[in-house]
Order: sequence, then structure tokens, then C-alpha cells
Amino acid sequence: MPSQPVQFGRYAPARRVIVHLSDTHLLAGNRLLGGRYDTAANLAATLAAVERTGVRPDAIVFTGDLTDLGEPEAYAALRAEVEPFAARLGAPIVWVAGNHDERPALREGLFDAAPTHEPVTAVHDLGGLRLIALDSTVPGWHHGDLDDAQLAWLRETLAEPAPLGTILALHHPPLPSHIPFFDILELRHQDALATAIADTDVRAILAGHLHYATAGTFAGVPVSVASATCYTMNLQRPPAEVNGMDAGQSFHLVHVYDDTITHAVVPVGEAETAEFFTPKWVEQMAALTPAERLDAFSRKR
Repeated sequence: MPSQPVQFGRYAPARRVIVHLSDTHLLAGNRLLGGRYDTAANLAATLAAVERTGVRPDAIVFTGDLTDLGEPEAYAALRAEVEPFAARLGAPIVWVAGNHDERPALREGLFDAAPTHEPVTAVHDLGGLRLIALDSTVPGWHHGDLDDAQLAWLRETLAEPAPLGTILALHHPPLPSHIPFFDILELRHQDALATAIADTDVRAILAGHLHYATAGTFAGVPVSVASATCYTMNLQRPPAEVNGMDAGQSFHLVHVYDDTITHAVVPVGEAETAEFFTPKWVEQMAALTPAERLDAFSRKR
């Protein structure tokens, strides 16, 4: 390959890349979740799939429900599994709290911080791209909300634009779901969040909670929901009958360009794959002029 990547299309390479995962739901002692889901094995399979992509991300974001019951041993197991993985990829980890997490144990177990009940929030500078972790959890409840203090902090943080803009990460997505039980557990007071991000540099919102991948817009901002690593929702059922299944796990590759952000859904399960497109093929295409490349690959023979 040439020392500098050849630009095959109109877009230059992404400025930043984020790996977005969600809903690991680990349990102490690696007990089966619901008596059927091996959450630790499914997390390990997901991380292995991430490594197979060869990605060197600018951050690895977990959008909540890191554990199922907020057990200290579960946070320790999560940290022991993910930190070496992140070190191999050379990327920081962004932990986001979910409704199944417990703030004191999360703070102590993942941040070595005092086990307080304060919201788990943070601001990460990814080389000019600002990533803000919000805490939409409500202690003692499973629905989501953002209190006035956190919204005021968000407004203050967003007052100064970042060079590459801002991405928000939170657990409860500000989107509708066609599944009844998820609408009961939705993010409440969404109008207040919309007001807080109005006329700011927020370019995207990352979320979890739903255990299936979906996307939409909120206050004009694209929202991308990553599926779960533990189990996913079988949407091949009427909405009132949707339940979990141990299949279809995936994660997202988030590519941040100057004018857009893409969210590629990457399946975890391995399958037999063709070998037509190879590094040698790419090298051959790179050696051609743009006109020759178009003739070689685009023209119908």
C-alpha cells in the first residue's frame, strides 16, 4: 500500500472513529442473566469482533447498563475484561451509567472514585471532538431523566463550541420505541434536553437501553442506538410480544467526518466470508488513476 491512503471517493478519511457498545449487563460470579444469557461470554465475543475489524478508535463508548444489578464484583469483572482490550487498541474508555447500574458502585469500581450518588458525567476531548457523557439514570427507578442541575451543567459546557463539534452519550435514547414496555421506561422531560442543546455544536447522540439498533432524530440531531452485547430483542414479533433472544448482537463503528457522522452496525456472529476484496486488490486499485479505477470497477462488462 502507498504511504498515504488513496482517496477513492469524494470523502476524505474520517477525522475520528468511535466504537459504540451498550448494555453488557454483567452479573457477579458470571451468573446467567435470566437463567439463560452468558453475558460475560457474549461481551468477550463482541470485543473479539471489534478487534477483528482492525480499528484503532479514538474512544470506546459503553452507553450504560454495564452491570445488571450494580454489584461491585460485576464492575470488577467488566473492568478486567475491557481495560486490556482498550489498551491493545490504544483507546480511552467512556463509561456511561444505565438504569441497571448503581452510581456508588460504578464510581468506585470503574473510576476508583468516592462511592457517591452524584450523576456520572464527564467531558472527553478526542482531539478536538468533544464527547459528553450524561447520566440519565434515576436512582431507584428504571425510566430516564436529566435533572435541572445536570442540564445547567450541559448548557454551560456547550456554551463554547469544540473544534470538531460535540457528541452526547447517554443511556436512555430521546426517541420513541414501538415496543410498549420501552415507552414506559423512556427518557422523561425531553423538551428540557432539546432546549439545552438548541443552537449548539451537538452533532450526534449515542444511546443504548433498547437492546436493538435503531436511529432517528431529536431536536434536529441524529440519534443512534446501539444494540446490546448481552442479548437483543426479537423484533420478529408483534410489539406486545417482543422479548429477548441470544442472537443478533452487534456494535457500532462511528465515523466522524467534517460534514457528517456515520454509524455502521457490525454483527458479532462469525460467518463464512468471501475473499474477493483483499489488501492486494485495494493496492491494485490505488495504483490506478481515478478514471482507470472507475473503468476497472464501475463499468459493467
